[in-house]
Amino acid sequence: MSIAVALILIVLGSIVFHFLSPWEMTPLASNWGSIDDTMVITFIITGIVFIAINLFIAFAVIKYKHDEKRKADYEPENKKLEVGLTVVTSIGIVAMLAPGLVVYSDFIEVPEKADVVEVVGQQWSWSFRFPGEDNQMGKSGVEHISIDNPFGIDPLDPAGQDDRLIQSNRLILPIGKPVKVLMRSKDVLHDFYVPQFRVKMDMVPGTVSYVWFTPTKLGEFEILCAEFCGVGHFNMRGYVEVKERNEYEQWLNQQPTFADALAKNNSEELSVLAQSGKELAQMNGCLSCHDFTDNPIGPTWKGLFGKTQTLVGGEHVVVDEAYLKESILEPSAKIVRGYAPIMPAVVLDDLAIDAVIAYIKEKGNQGTIDGQDKPLSGAELVQSKGCTACHSQDGSKMLGPTWQGLYGSTRELASGQCVKVTDEYLKESIFQPNAKLVAGFPAVMPPPVVSEEEALAIIEYLKTL
Repeated sequence: MSIAVALILIVLGSIVFHFLSPWEMTPLASNWGSIDDTMVITFIITGIVFIAINLFIAFAVIKYKHDEKRKADYEPENKKLEVGLTVVTSIGIVAMLAPGLVVYSDFIEVPEKADVVEVVGQQWSWSFRFPGEDNQMGKSGVEHISIDNPFGIDPLDPAGQDDRLIQSNRLILPIGKPVKVLMRSKDVLHDFYVPQFRVKMDMVPGTVSYVWFTPTKLGEFEILCAEFCGVGHFNMRGYVEVKERNEYEQWLNQQPTFADALAKNNSEELSVLAQSGKELAQMNGCLSCHDFTDNPIGPTWKGLFGKTQTLVGGEHVVVDEAYLKESILEPSAKIVRGYAPIMPAVVLDDLAIDAVIAYIKEKGNQGTIDGQDKPLSGAELVQSKGCTACHSQDGSKMLGPTWQGLYGSTRELASGQCVKVTDEYLKESIFQPNAKLVAGFPAVMPPPVVSEEEALAIIEYLKTL
């Protein structure tokens, strides 16, 4: 009897939990509501089966409880029961599969006038490519991939010369326009997943997969890799930002073309030793995490040599030959604050290490002032450091307090006290973000990797808002 009661309670508890559950599907931001409908149909059918089976077991336990005087009937075959179970089961399976087949049919039939964008996955970053004015994507192949051509575009294909290249983790798309997303991987199995779009597709090396969708909401949505792809898998994230058509086109026209990238790379002046280091960095996969932009996965090589880095323990170290050599041979010896210890040790001889260091020195200081980094403005810093992922500049509500009208205002803290937003308060909030939490916001801000000069530049920018 206790087993029957337990089964009935499990069924009732499951029903109550379903209707009172705080867990909900992520808000829909594209045209694929049919995927949600298919999931709901599956939940309903499996829920009915779950309730029916458990209640039947409870009923059987109560009605046919053990009785020494009762003998079970021997009935090896019951055609009526077998036919009934087969028919009911078949109807249930068809009811679950049919909607999925209809959705999949729509999923692979791309509208004729859809925009096209290519997503390239690589441990552990995303990059994107758009066709140029000819509206044709250039041919690509692994045989063309190099340090100067990370997308592997065929340099002899005229259609690829005007392709727009985005070597960052941020993709901007226009609202209300169908988009076909071509996907390929340069190394291992990845999975392009945007929960709010109901878009999820494996990226298999050697093949090109695709999905399509129509963004229906303005905003920013996170891209995740939903297939384990190595030790840096957790950090393989990006963002899709949906904007109005004119803003999207303005942004796209500012992105470099493949021809621009080739011209820039051909204009580099590197010594023979640095050129060898460039090839070594490419062959050993260094440039998948380190590059000369402002926001790579690992510490940037832009202006790195001679720079002072802050380590995890809080100590400071000057980047010289000895530090770089140690970081190549023993990458976990001195971890830069803000980065995960995921770099594998690289086995290189002394000459090869000298070549890589020469490349970092020469390429990293190209375009700098007297060998020093060009100082970024506060507006550029908040973008490159990821601050705008949590703080808005227009008063809209995000994970952290908005910056609009912040400076000079009075804010209530989680402790109950009120504080005026001054230079000192902002500086403390940058370097010790959890020291004085604003009421109503979680303690999730990590200490940023910025120098005091950069912090002051950010504060001056906040004053303008």
